[in-house]
Amino acid sequence: MAWTSTGSSNAELIDNMLRNGILGDVVADVVDGSKSEAEAASGRIARAMKKVDRANYVRDKRDAYEDSPQSIGHGATISAPHMHAYAASHLLPYLPPRGRVLDVGSGSGYMSAVLYHLMDDPHGQEPPTPTLDGNSKPLITGIEHISQLTDWSISNLKRDGLGEALERGQIEMVTGDGRLGYPSNAPYHAIHVGAAAPELPQELVDQLAPGGRMFIPIGTYMQNIYHVDKDKSGKVTQTEVMGVRYVPLTDRNLQKEF
Repeated sequence: MAWTSTGSSNAELIDNMLRNGILGDVVADVVDGSKSEAEAASGRIARAMKKVDRANYVRDKRDAYEDSPQSIGHGATISAPHMHAYAASHLLPYLPPRGRVLDVGSGSGYMSAVLYHLMDDPHGQEPPTPTLDGNSKPLITGIEHISQLTDWSISNLKRDGLGEALERGQIEMVTGDGRLGYPSNAPYHAIHVGAAAPELPQELVDQLAPGGRMFIPIGTYMQNIYHVDKDKSGKVTQTEVMGVRYVPLTDRNLQKEF
């Protein structure tokens, strides 16, 4: 069970998810390859999540390593660690080392940090340094309605050792309506949506690169995670994955009142 993965430290939390099959089972379902390739993918996600100390992204440090969602204010939450692990597993095959990712409803910045570490080349190459002429786009773009959360997420990322990535422009956290995406840095090889949309936002589909995948919860009272995949020719398919319960992806004023 996911809630048995709670640990006394960040490393123990991630190790418990591995031990309980939270990573292994879902990776095996997603990765198209051998058992050894699935195990390598699980290990890659675990290493990335261990680099991101959840205590730097929550309001109450005492609950940092509980495998449960927690409020971060303004009607937003940080998802349970096992849900971040699921999202990482489902997006991993769509994260090329020099690709681009959009994190919608980036909140605390936690998932943006995990995605950044996953973008490291699995063969050991570091993410590319953007050129000074501004032509290189960020690896990770996080977008959040609430400016206070955007500012807080930047502080969290710096506290977690990613200040240099922010300065280099490898990570960019912006305030805006995530339902509209962020065209300036599009197209995106992967899009993670951290709140439930009542219906699939067409703007996000338009900003998904050919060959890319979106991981998005859709629904109001009844919600499900969907894969939205765009093939190389631009054809889009939606696949229902599992039932979930997320806060709604809504406009700024409603989010603050939620």
